[in-house]
Amino acid sequence: MLKDTSLAEPDAAPAVESSQPTRLAAIDLGSNSFHLLVANYVNERLQVVARLGEKVQLAAGLDDSGYLEEAAMQRALECLARFAPFLSDIDAANLRIVGTNALRDAHNSQDFIDQAEAQLGHAIEIIAGREEARLIYLGAAHALAENGRRLIVDIGGGSTELIIGEDFEPKALESLRMGCVTYTSRYFPDGELSEKRMRRAELAALSELANIQRPYQKLGWVDPVGSSGTIKAAASVLHAYGDTPQEGMITRAGLKKLRERLIKCKHLDKVALDGLKEDRARVFPAGIAILSAIFEAFDLKEMRFADGALREGVLFDMAGRNTAEDIRASTLANLQHIYDVDLRQADNVAHTARALFEQVSRAWRLTPEQGHFLEWACLVHEIGLAISHSQFHRHGAYLLEHSDLAGFSRPEQQLLAQLVRAHRRKFPIKEWQSLPAAQRDACTKLARLLRLAVLLNHSRPEEPPATPTITASEQTLTVTLPASDEPTLLSTDLEQEQAALQAAGFSLKLI
Repeated sequence: MLKDTSLAEPDAAPAVESSQPTRLAAIDLGSNSFHLLVANYVNERLQVVARLGEKVQLAAGLDDSGYLEEAAMQRALECLARFAPFLSDIDAANLRIVGTNALRDAHNSQDFIDQAEAQLGHAIEIIAGREEARLIYLGAAHALAENGRRLIVDIGGGSTELIIGEDFEPKALESLRMGCVTYTSRYFPDGELSEKRMRRAELAALSELANIQRPYQKLGWVDPVGSSGTIKAAASVLHAYGDTPQEGMITRAGLKKLRERLIKCKHLDKVALDGLKEDRARVFPAGIAILSAIFEAFDLKEMRFADGALREGVLFDMAGRNTAEDIRASTLANLQHIYDVDLRQADNVAHTARALFEQVSRAWRLTPEQGHFLEWACLVHEIGLAISHSQFHRHGAYLLEHSDLAGFSRPEQQLLAQLVRAHRRKFPIKEWQSLPAAQRDACTKLARLLRLAVLLNHSRPEEPPATPTITASEQTLTVTLPASDEPTLLSTDLEQEQAALQAAGFSLKLI
């Protein structure tokens, strides 16, 4: 059983060295398929150890009210049980499990996540659409030897990601709500396959693409590349019928012939083509409708398939975490710039918070990774001032929770948002209940350290002040202050903090 890497449990952050192989693993909980990738990371390359994929079709298990049906959740859990033996020798800090569109959309996704986390003993991260697109680009870019600006297209079960990038840097990221599973349910509900049905699906996809068509064409690219199942299957079928100049290539003329072959099948249950796996047949026409719309919208003449997608991107991203290449740090620096944060004050608060963290991390069983989140919260705790001084902690929390933050999963954004929300005034016990139960204890401890660091820098000094000595027990934080016969701004602030924390069920002792 893997150790839990939620914020409630101590665990070292992954330490990836280029000279020594490090075993990494990623599970992609896609809307159509679940994928497992285990690889050694050495010299900035992945050496694949195990690769598994199963059609689970979570998106097909969403009922009309947007809830995952029990049968779909059971299929998913059975798949994860088959993945589990491949994870037994993976350090928990070197494994990431990410969920995509179906789990983003399902109203009861937390029910499935709770069961899956209990089964695997590891946290599951739901990632936003643009973050999914960024990771897809990272995986595809590492698989491509050539440089130059490229368009990456990934048609999934519930969403389609389109990215323009150069080398390893994405220039435009978009995730559109169209996928081969959801479009199958919507436009081929009874299985009938006809020209009219195909065109309806294509027009729906063209409508989705209309919002990005002009800006993407203006940005431009020289190399259209497709990744993942639908595009891989399309290239395979075209090669099997000799409708493509080379293996792995999709041409507009070949795509038109493939579309005609599918319509002649007349029913999804009768889709059987050379080069097409049986378990993809029912959702393949909807995927081809989306791909045809992409060719039409961007006037593409051809597209080549390339290995490397979300799961590869997750591994490369994990290898760069907590290093100089950690994109999360640059994301927060960009936020500071956008919202004109007082950098000196942010750095002073972060400096104080680090010193406080070091004094109590062992007693409170806090991990280095949790220390990163405390520091990051310090760096952006005042972004809400860009909106209004009144209630700026609430404004900052809203911005953090609802922005697209490259490198951060939804749970990570939620944690940052809650820390910023809690850094001043009344401790938000009610809002805190939205955090996963396993995270709340560690998060409340981080929030109390953040509040103290902010108070110690209340006067906005040129340099961070001397850090007082603090000790911690489970629910009590004890602060030793310099001896003084007269009340000071700090002592007054801390007395008010005592009352605020006591109302929330915590204890702050002043000596």
